[in-house]
Amino acid sequence: MNSTPSSNRVHVGIFGSRNAGKSTLMNALAGQDISVVSSVKGTTTDTVSKAMEILPLGPVVLMDAPGYDDEGDLGMLRVGKCMKTLDRSDIALLVLDSSSPASEADRSFLARIQSRKIPCIIVLAKSDIASVDGCQDSFGEGMKTLHVSAMTGRGIKELRDAIGSFDIVEEEPPIARDLISPGDMVLLVIPIDKAAPKGRLILPQQQTIRDILDGDGRLMITSVDRVAETIGELRPKLVITDSQAFKPVSQSVPDDILLTSFSILFARHKGNLRGAVSGIAAIRTLREGDSVLISEGCTHHRQCGDIGTEKIPKLLSKLTGLSLDLEFSSGQGFPDDLSKYSLIIHCGGCMLTERVMKDRYRRAEEQGVPMTNYGLFIAYANGILERSLSVFPEYLDILD
Repeated sequence: MNSTPSSNRVHVGIFGSRNAGKSTLMNALAGQDISVVSSVKGTTTDTVSKAMEILPLGPVVLMDAPGYDDEGDLGMLRVGKCMKTLDRSDIALLVLDSSSPASEADRSFLARIQSRKIPCIIVLAKSDIASVDGCQDSFGEGMKTLHVSAMTGRGIKELRDAIGSFDIVEEEPPIARDLISPGDMVLLVIPIDKAAPKGRLILPQQQTIRDILDGDGRLMITSVDRVAETIGELRPKLVITDSQAFKPVSQSVPDDILLTSFSILFARHKGNLRGAVSGIAAIRTLREGDSVLISEGCTHHRQCGDIGTEKIPKLLSKLTGLSLDLEFSSGQGFPDDLSKYSLIIHCGGCMLTERVMKDRYRRAEEQGVPMTNYGLFIAYANGILERSLSVFPEYLDILD
């Protein structure tokens, strides 16, 4: 459970006004002093996270968010952090100070939770010093509500049990296992270059290996310069490559063998492939000076030849012949206002949850901004987009 990546964990957001008792509750649930606790309003300036396990739900990430009622210029930045934490939440704990009735800010934030259809528990905190049932009454009947005291431990076990009882963990959608039959051979092409981590594989490669094994498939892994040799010996049904190696790999893979990339597989895995394929059309309508956002879901040390900041910009320039205004984002730094962009090119999102990736595509669509995917863009730039999507023929009609 400790090695479960964050993108596969249920994210539990802890929300409330300043000094409602969020950080104390976070520490009580985690059984550790994770968050700083103080009587000074606004002590939590950024979201604090803790990975743990809550049974029977499984691996979770607890997220202690700043107060949604903060004030002033700096306070508005904290509120923005709170809202981004809500975007990542699969379960919300709305913490209310039980010594006072619910405020308009409390009711407004609950409406946000409900509009996103996020399961919610109302936590009436500080119940050791006060108990005002008016907090509960403010939200009407039907809300799951618990009286809790993080200081005395009252209600903490019950709250953990309530979190654990949510039945929101669905069966993992396939990455590639539904594309093969038991015993089929799959070839994974994994470049070993300056960007490759020392002594290990990156997360999408690890997850794809496990997914294929779950489908009772067989695997062979090779570097780019061994593709033709390996195919000649094994004749795999499917070849999955790192997107950066699409061009040389496609030249080595016969047309009768299916070819795609990890990035394209993960776009489908996260539920975004249809939108990403549709976004490709925007490349043909770009104009001189248009703004393009290139976004990654993780943060990492940029090296020479980095895919997001070097390789994709070079391909985009060569493909369009335009001087474009390129901007970059990473991690949780995805902009709220996307209206300035003519196109967004996003990574496969292996480090982000399905909820976050779907939310990013939803926000782009609502703001009228086309959004596509690293793998699809690189395939398009190399003239092999239709071939890379032939493994998913139901999406080919979008290209017409």
